[in-house]
Amino acid sequence: MAPRPVRLLRNLNRGREIVAVLVRHGFGDAVRRLRLRRYLDFGRRAFFWRKDPDPGPEHSTPERLRMALEDLGPTFIKFGQVASTRPDVLPAGVIAELSKLRETVPPFPPAESVAAVEAALGLSVGEAFREFDPIPVAAGSLGQVHRAVGRDGAELAVKVRRPGVKAEVERDLSLMFDLAVLVERRLPELKVFDPAGLVRHLSRTIRREVDFTREANSAAEIARLFGPDSNDLCIPAVRDELTTEAVLTTEWLAGLPADDPAALRRRGLDPAEIAAKGARVFLKQVFSFGLFHGDPHPGNVRVIPPTPQHPAGRIGLLDFGMVGVLEESVRDRLVDLLAAVARGDVPGVSRHLQALGTPMMEVDETALRTDLREFLATHYNVPLARLRVAAVLGDFLSLLSRHRIRLPGDLMLLVRAAVSVEGTGRRLDPDFNLAAHLVPFARQLLKERLDPKRLAKRFAGEAGELASLAAAVPHQLGRTLEKLSRDELRVQLDVSGLDTLTREIDRAGNRLAISLAMSSLILASALLIRSVPESFWFAVPIFLLSSLLGLWLVYGVFRSGSL
Repeated sequence: MAPRPVRLLRNLNRGREIVAVLVRHGFGDAVRRLRLRRYLDFGRRAFFWRKDPDPGPEHSTPERLRMALEDLGPTFIKFGQVASTRPDVLPAGVIAELSKLRETVPPFPPAESVAAVEAALGLSVGEAFREFDPIPVAAGSLGQVHRAVGRDGAELAVKVRRPGVKAEVERDLSLMFDLAVLVERRLPELKVFDPAGLVRHLSRTIRREVDFTREANSAAEIARLFGPDSNDLCIPAVRDELTTEAVLTTEWLAGLPADDPAALRRRGLDPAEIAAKGARVFLKQVFSFGLFHGDPHPGNVRVIPPTPQHPAGRIGLLDFGMVGVLEESVRDRLVDLLAAVARGDVPGVSRHLQALGTPMMEVDETALRTDLREFLATHYNVPLARLRVAAVLGDFLSLLSRHRIRLPGDLMLLVRAAVSVEGTGRRLDPDFNLAAHLVPFARQLLKERLDPKRLAKRFAGEAGELASLAAAVPHQLGRTLEKLSRDELRVQLDVSGLDTLTREIDRAGNRLAISLAMSSLILASALLIRSVPESFWFAVPIFLLSSLLGLWLVYGVFRSGSL
């Protein structure tokens, strides 16, 4: 496999642009240590004594990182937005700045939008829709939304993927991963943040958002779980015949802003009841179904006015590009954790927490339990009416970060969604408390776990797996003994960092060999010129060639930054 810097060169212009933006925002030292100066123009590489731009004292490192992502365009902005959901990995200051990232991407021209729709559907817009407004009502980094009227007269929302964005996303994500690997190799102080693992995880999230069929499937599945006659939730129906990977067509969902209590009162709705209904909808997704909307900010939430079928109004959800999934085992473990917190059981909290997450280094059990005891002492005796979920989760994530315990991505998405739901609820009702709505769901899940039928079903499934494993043991043991008898049993050891060490030793050996050969040739040619004058025309070219070889070696050492 080609070295990472060589792979990074597969898109030279974009690579140079990324490096130039990093240098412009004061990350020149990191660029030098990553050995990426070769991406800049020749003049800048040749005159290596030229100083990098001074970022100035008015901007902190997190601020400069945010500004660099904004300059690098839609994919990097989306990456920063998704990364802001990982406070268990990144420092609080970085998370605060990444949370400020906004998609200020201008809409693409109407002609391009029409062409994209026709190419995706294989129909002209006149054949697909009775009306299609080419002027978008909203635009983002991955696509934009248009209003339309279907052939049946229904109002529709048509989400169109930005032309060329899929290839752009793939290119930038590939470059990000290459950079992350270089960071792990050459900036060891940042390895604790697992840059490559973080990019790998966040890349999956971004790729899911680029494929609109995934979003359509997620919306349809949550709608199915709630049922068509739900009194709480309304999800716009997907028009499958007008939906592809690049175009998503749904019913137009008209509703009231989810964070405007005055507008709700004018329509005869109680803001406090709407806030409570939103909490129930969210918690039902999480604990009952294990499939939840991952970005329920006010822009993605509508309040559907009362109708004869639903006189109390309903919660409407939009944009299912970011969806979280919690397997049953994770939900069970999460409830165990909540129960241990409710009992003030510090050892239990520590055990369940480490089972839910992945320790990135050896956990100091004594220090972890001390911090957990302090955490519980801070929040345990607080009356439920005064408990603030956002504050509790903030302290909890700080504790995780301090002990380098990383939670699964979907759990971190759940944390972010819970904070968003509580924030929206408090805009509608100052006395809103998400924790008060959480308790009944947790109790119900605990009750269901002790149901005899469920226990019997679970036991039968695990017994079947155990029987299959037991049946396979003799065969595996026989194969192992057979290999041992033929002296074919091998043990493979993987020593991390050994490849890098081998490479550096090879490089040092090559330089030493070139230096010795160069010195010998220079010395031999000088002796020939001095002792045998008639060999002048033979010795001088050797002397000049050896000198050029020496200059090339010195330049290579300077360029590598390993002087």
